[in-house]
Amino acid sequence: MISTFPTKESLCQIISGARKILITTHLGPDGDAIGSSLGLALFIRKLNPETRVAVPNDYPDFLRWMPGNELIMNYMKQKAEVDAYLQETDLIFYLDYNEGSRGGQMEPVLSSSGACKVLIDHHLTPAMKTDYCLSDPNASSTAELVYSFIRELPLPKHLMDTDIATCLYAGILTDTGCFSFNSSRGETFRQVAALLDYGIDKDNIYSLIYDNFSAMRMLLLGHCLSNMQVFPEYKTAYMTLSLEDQKKFHYKIGDSEGFVNYPLSIEGISFSAFFIENEDKIKISFRSKGTFSVNQFARDYFNGGGHLNASGGDVYKSSLQSVTEKFVSLLPGVKDSII
Repeated sequence: MISTFPTKESLCQIISGARKILITTHLGPDGDAIGSSLGLALFIRKLNPETRVAVPNDYPDFLRWMPGNELIMNYMKQKAEVDAYLQETDLIFYLDYNEGSRGGQMEPVLSSSGACKVLIDHHLTPAMKTDYCLSDPNASSTAELVYSFIRELPLPKHLMDTDIATCLYAGILTDTGCFSFNSSRGETFRQVAALLDYGIDKDNIYSLIYDNFSAMRMLLLGHCLSNMQVFPEYKTAYMTLSLEDQKKFHYKIGDSEGFVNYPLSIEGISFSAFFIENEDKIKISFRSKGTFSVNQFARDYFNGGGHLNASGGDVYKSSLQSVTEKFVSLLPGVKDSII
């Protein structure tokens, strides 16, 4: 763990004394990004009501039910509003990312701001320079770290409530794949138990996230599964999603969430990849079982990174075919590491 926080009392003074506070997260916000950001925003607003969240681009519809969703500004759609808000912002939180480029088009205005900057994240090797930092790659999620951060502040415990706990639980739930990875520490489950004590409806949260897809999304999943490529000799399988198929199935942001996990349900498969064709790049998600580090694999070959068993990468100016061919060509070299 890396922690460079000041005393908890001085941090409370920074929060309460700021003119405005902005909480930011990464491109393509997922459940942990939105859940941790809204959980922290709802809590901090009890100390300083001038608190908002800014995301670089759009996020899935199945995350818009969370308490506090109205606090979110989308930089792609509300650039002028975010820029104006930043002019009066004294405190910026970076949640769930630790490299400036992950802030997308927000990055230049964030980095040029003279505001006090705080990083809370659980990814490896933080590369962003901030005034204060709480970084722990052993944590299941940034939402888990946000709860630890809130819990340790010298403030009345009643400031935590059901809405805050709901957002944080959603972040933990999604970033662990419903506790199937990144969740081997007892501390994670102790925090989940504490969040349950705030009266959250865990079954409803699950339903709102995972039982809220369109019929076209299910047909898209069937299509991707039918075109899955399996390499038993390398304990590997991958799926692809082309721009043409996205149009065919009326693809929306979030429709492919979790697709990369399906091949791991096949007996003998320990390494899974999912390739999505975008206009300017191929976006890749990796998942693994056991000790095979998809984080290192993504860093070495696909301009990415993440966690031991869950990671991703991007390849620019390449075709879907060339990227998948490169992926397959790499498998013999990592065969002995995939268990």
